[in-house]
Parts: sequence; structure tokens; C-alpha cells
Amino acid sequence: MNPLAENNPHRRYNPLKREWVLVSPHRTQRPWQGQVEKPVQPAALTYDPNCYLCPGNTRAGGVRTDKYTSTYVFENDFAALKPDAPQFADDQGNQGLLVAEGESGICRVICFSPRHDLTLAKMSVPEIRAVVDVWAEQYKELGSREDIAYVQVFENRGAMMGASNPHPHGQIWASRSIPNEVVAELAGQRQYLAEHHTCLLCAYREMETRLAERIIASNASFIALVPFWAVWPFEVMVLPTRHVAGLEEMTDAEREDFAAILKSVTSTYDKVFDTPFPYSMGLHPQPFNDEDHPEWHFHAHFYPPLLRSATVRKFMVGFELLGGPQRDITPESAAETLRQAAAR
Repeated sequence: MNPLAENNPHRRYNPLKREWVLVSPHRTQRPWQGQVEKPVQPAALTYDPNCYLCPGNTRAGGVRTDKYTSTYVFENDFAALKPDAPQFADDQGNQGLLVAEGESGICRVICFSPRHDLTLAKMSVPEIRAVVDVWAEQYKELGSREDIAYVQVFENRGAMMGASNPHPHGQIWASRSIPNEVVAELAGQRQYLAEHHTCLLCAYREMETRLAERIIASNASFIALVPFWAVWPFEVMVLPTRHVAGLEEMTDAEREDFAAILKSVTSTYDKVFDTPFPYSMGLHPQPFNDEDHPEWHFHAHFYPPLLRSATVRKFMVGFELLGGPQRDITPESAAETLRQAAAR
């Protein structure tokens, strides 16, 4: 990294989304008199009779959860998308200003484990591998539908990230249209392939591997790193070392290594501030829109909000909302913190 960037404000380009992030490392020492969060307390019960995701309990919508013993998938009782939503297209005044269209889809919940007190960080690699297999099965099943263009798998971990229940679980939203973030990443990867005749994330992975400044974990099939253009303080991207577009293309060994790298990242997070680390994590496989996607490289994003302690988080406000993304600690500093945490 250019030494002038270590302690001076500068911009970094994100070729994946074709946008800039402002980095202000000199602001790390500013005093904090803002909101302080309550320390996160891990779940203590292996089974909670009041948890609607624990096996055999009745959910908020009145449906009883099966007495499952491994991973468990069910239709979201309060889904944001509905498969039978009416289709319409409307442009009031025909000026492209008041445009709306119907959006259908399917929302499901995946319970990672029947145990209420577990998280991905505490689960074993074989247990996480079972989750990876379910993700792949759901991706393939939902993506085969003619009315689905994208399958978004994600997990909101912790109340700070809006999780309504501490039971280890994630979600799948399969939609008729391709979501905004994926549209942006699709355009960025497509443009890079057209200009450089190679995959953007393959080239990026190779460069990061050579530099070894921002890598926090690796195995035979994957690397985990703090992206050069990271926005969130301890943001992490997970990349396969082979060019694959989705989970369904991974070998048995690659799925095992993916489970292992997820275990590594999440358990490292918990060591940074000695607290259950909140985050939003999501998988980004290729879309299902009747097109070939040679440009698309599968990856996973981790967006955690904690900034300087277990009780102080980053807020996306002010300039971030009105101007553009901004961060204080450099990605290199964040990567070093994560490496030191992993070594403990």
C-alpha cells in the first residue's frame, strides 16, 4: 500500500460495484460520546421453550415447527415476497418518473441447528457443511423455476443487525428480478471481463494472494480477506481459488473447505472484542436469467457493524447516506487485527 495512504484521507475504487469509498485513517482517535450498545450476551439454553425456531415449538404465525435434528427449512411465515403476487407494469404519465411493477418470489428460513445456543462460530465444520449442502440444494431448486431470476442466501447475526431471534438461522429470498447489489456487481464484472479479458475476482484474488496484506484466512479452496475497498470496519470477502459461479459447481472437497473458511471467519470475529460478533453475511452466486455468465465469480460478503469495541458500532449516516461510503480504519489495519484475533 502507498505509504501516503496510511495516515491521510484518500479514495479507493471498488471495481466490483464501480464506486469509490473514502478512507479517513486520521479519524481513528476521535472521541466518542455517541450511542453505546449493550454488550451482547450469548444464548445460554440449548432449547428455549419460548423460541419459535426451536424444534417442536409453535411459531408466531401459529404453525408448529417440526422436531428437526439437523438443518431445517420452512416457508417464511411473514414473507417479503409471495409466489402468487400479481404481475403488472405501470408508468404513470409515461415519463419514467412514477414507475412500478409487480414482484413475486419465495422466502424461506433455514435453521442451521436444532440447538438454540449455537452460532456458525460455535458449530463444527461437519455441521456447517450440512448448512452449505442445504444452501446448494435450495439454490438449485429455486433457481430452476421460470419465475425466479435470483436466489439470495443471507444471515443476519445478532440483534444489532436486525435479527429477530437468536436461534442460529438464515434466510433465502428468491425473486423474479435481480436485486440492485447483484445488478451492480454483474455490470462491474462484465465490464472488467470485456476490458481485460479475464475474470475480475480471479485477477483480484491472485493479486491479494501475492501481496498478503489483507488476507485473514485461507485453505486449499478458499481465501478470506478484508477487501481493498471495504466499507464496513471489519468487512470480509470469501473467494474460491477456482473460478466457479455458484455452490452447485463446487466439488465435495470445495464444499468442505467452504464450511471450514466460514467457521474460521466467524470464530475469528468473536475473538476481536471477546463478544458474539454481529454481521450480515450473504452469498453471491450467478443470476438465473437465461444468460451465460462467464464473468461471474462466486463470493460471500460479511458486513459487521462493530467499530472500536463490543459496544461502539459504525453508523451509515450523514456523508455515507448523502455522499458516498466512508471508513476510518484502513482495510490493512482491520486485516491485521483479525489475524491477531485468529492467532489467540
